[in-house]
Amino acid sequence: MSLADILLIVISSAGLLHGGLLAFYLCFLKKKRMLTNLLLGLVFVFMAFRIGKSVLLNFGSDLEPVFIFIGLAFLLLIGPLLRWYVEGMTKPDHKVGKYQLLELAPFMLVFLASIFLVEDNLDINDEQVIIIFGSTLIFIYLHFAFYIAVAGWSLNRAKSFYRHALQTKSQKAIFSWLKVLILGFVIIWISYFLNIIEDTVPYIAGPVVYSAVVYFLSYKAFQLKITDIDGDVFKENDDKTLFSKLSELVVREKLYLETDLSLSNLSKLIGKSTQKTSEVINQYAKRNFNDFINHHRVNDAKEKLVDPKSKNLTIASIAFDTGFSSLSSFNSAFKKFEKTTPSEYRKNNQG
Repeated sequence: MSLADILLIVISSAGLLHGGLLAFYLCFLKKKRMLTNLLLGLVFVFMAFRIGKSVLLNFGSDLEPVFIFIGLAFLLLIGPLLRWYVEGMTKPDHKVGKYQLLELAPFMLVFLASIFLVEDNLDINDEQVIIIFGSTLIFIYLHFAFYIAVAGWSLNRAKSFYRHALQTKSQKAIFSWLKVLILGFVIIWISYFLNIIEDTVPYIAGPVVYSAVVYFLSYKAFQLKITDIDGDVFKENDDKTLFSKLSELVVREKLYLETDLSLSNLSKLIGKSTQKTSEVINQYAKRNFNDFINHHRVNDAKEKLVDPKSKNLTIASIAFDTGFSSLSSFNSAFKKFEKTTPSEYRKNNQG
């Protein structure tokens, strides 16, 4: 065995092991039990079996046909699991119904047929065997492609539904994660499908690509903290109403112009704790309280800086008129949001 073969075994096996460990973590070690984590864990488990078959077939010898067909059959299982996972991540209180379980019928048929396969029944020179095997292989890969497409369609439908809604960080994280997840499976599918088209790419490319994809997906999952959330983040709640009320006070009533406006004062006005008020602002404004208020103050100041009626006002006057308690805090906030100083902004935007 050459050094290149050893490296390929290490790389593909590393991805296989990592995917298995990730699945074990999601299914058994994650404290917060969620159906979506279980579904994602099962996707990685069965994908690991599928990739394991590829590694053994590429580097092993005399692999029993039953293992080859069972490995292929898992693709018929991964597709529905992926779709259910996407549905569970985009719909609150989503459950897998008994009728959805019928989607596993193709897997069961191929899996059971695989168990009864014996090498004596497979004559690679028999035209009938070639036709049956080729047709089954094409069906499996098209079935997998179909479910990847359906998962992508479900994601786009959910994004369209919430496009004009005020989205939380968690909701945005789910959309970002699912986009990456589906793209990852598209790449894996392409690497395997190209192999069956007259060996366009080496067979081992599938496990290698899978290894790269699963490591990247693991990184994104923990970066976005996706294992702590599910479709319940899309439930209607009072937080959105609370933020609307809060925004109306701050923006429409121009409370941000008050120099002494604080998180405590605002919380008392809406009848909530400072912790709750801060949490809602962070979720919907994507900023902390100070940045939320200063952002509106800076926007107001920008209008005054370019308004011909305010050309005689000093920078300091505009700072105090828009709610800042000092010129230095105004300059700092303005530069943070506009990447320039108030005086430079006025100079560059004079008519």
